[in-house]
Amino acid sequence: MSKAMIFWACAALLLMAAEMVVPGAFLLWLGFAAAGTFVLVWLLPLAPVWQALVFVVLSLVSIGVYLQFFRRMQKASDRPLLNRRGEQMVGRVLELDTAIVDGRGRVKIGDAFWTVQGTDLPVGSKVRVVAIDSMTLKVDPAD
Repeated sequence: MSKAMIFWACAALLLMAAEMVVPGAFLLWLGFAAAGTFVLVWLLPLAPVWQALVFVVLSLVSIGVYLQFFRRMQKASDRPLLNRRGEQMVGRVLELDTAIVDGRGRVKIGDAFWTVQGTDLPVGSKVRVVAIDSMTLKVDPAD
């Protein structure tokens, strides 16, 4: 077994193992490309430059296969806002805990205080969350 074959076999195994540690379905396909390069080097002794070129081409092909076929099959989540706490607030009507002065105020949601941005309103006014910008809720007066 040549050094090149050992290199490509190790690269394939390491890339596939790294996919388990850092999931994202990207390293797996590079691992497949490295395995394909291993098989090609086993069948045809290639110069290192050609080996690298084969790996690049197989990487592009394998990632293209993933994007074309497998990524399309992923089902849309039934809870797309899970772990997007701020975006879950859009549309909610809340009561101001601190008056909005100079465009900034505060509301209490559960046990957390959120900064709000909108037109000046007194404490206790009802506001509707219309958007979120980082950790600031953008609000309008509720009807």
